Amino acid sequence: MKHRVTLIPGDGIGPEVVSQAVRCIEATGVDIEWDVVTAGEEALKKYNELLPKETISSIRENKVALKGPLTTPIGEGFYSINVTLRQIFNLYACVRPTKLYPGIKAFFKDVDIIVIRENTEDLYAGIEFKADTIPQKELLRFISKYTQKELPSDTSFSIKPISGFASERVIRFAFEYALKLKRKKVTCVHKANIMKFTDGLFLDTFRKISSEYKDKIIAEEMIVDNMAMHLVQRPQDYDVLVLPNLYGDIISDLCAGLVGGLGVAPGANFGDGMAIFEPVHGSAPKYAGKNKANPTAMILSGVMMLRYLKEDIYADKLEEAVRTVLKENRFVTYDLKLNRDDPTAVGTKEMADAIISHIK
Repeated sequence: MKHRVTLIPGDGIGPEVVSQAVRCIEATGVDIEWDVVTAGEEALKKYNELLPKETISSIRENKVALKGPLTTPIGEGFYSINVTLRQIFNLYACVRPTKLYPGIKAFFKDVDIIVIRENTEDLYAGIEFKADTIPQKELLRFISKYTQKELPSDTSFSIKPISGFASERVIRFAFEYALKLKRKKVTCVHKANIMKFTDGLFLDTFRKISSEYKDKIIAEEMIVDNMAMHLVQRPQDYDVLVLPNLYGDIISDLCAGLVGGLGVAPGANFGDGMAIFEPVHGSAPKYAGKNKANPTAMILSGVMMLRYLKEDIYADKLEEAVRTVLKENRFVTYDLKLNRDDPTAVGTKEMADAIISHIK
């Protein structure tokens, strides 16, 4: 079956890792037509906007996108492109698998955790009030009136919305995803002991939904700071984690550190009938054009995309080739060597060449 997929090369190291991921995906024999569009800094130069209308239209039409990392310029007026994409297409579930492959230097064994992060709410909703503005002053008065708390006049605010609707949607997604992948346990990560009405709502929703799966999936609760400690003590105890937006972002990076770093951390953002696949790492502009970046996370994001497209045979081929190259630890980038200064480390393209050579 032929698939048409939106392809966004991205910024910094994005075009390098994306091009090599495309080579690896195509080497499996899968039939994909790429619709190449731009976003981020490249789009800003070309169209004077970070997220052109043609890019949005392409994703909306194809319903599947493979995206490299994007750079959002620092400064007022520029909002995260990644967050914007998730909100435009209502990609409410961010899925970040963290699997330890043989050959990668790590302190643990058998780590295989899936982090599922709510993607639309929490402190990433973008509801902020800058100090010394009229809305901020009105908010200060409102807080003073209804809570009897007097905050400093130069306080800036970020609002943390958590709704029952969004919580139920992502938690149900987590349980269904666990069932689909034959996972045994889903852990709800929260801070409901302090944030009783926001995280409390998320936790209450988890308890309600988990009761529907009690004969199929083990349900567990964990306070987020305790979760961080447990993950660096015994990560093998955890299977699927479901978290509000901010905790999910932080904990997924922690989990990536358990299995070799962001260079091997793929990701996907799912909505109803739509998905965007992307590595967890950023655009790393200082490495752009140096043929040095690790393409593994981008390639594994492609594996996730192939599974979403129900092309499991091709996905298995590609993942097995990645596993073989990582296990051999010969044709890998510098960050995957036991010594980062190892002169036998290869470049981005050469690692992709090695992966392609093992695709059968």
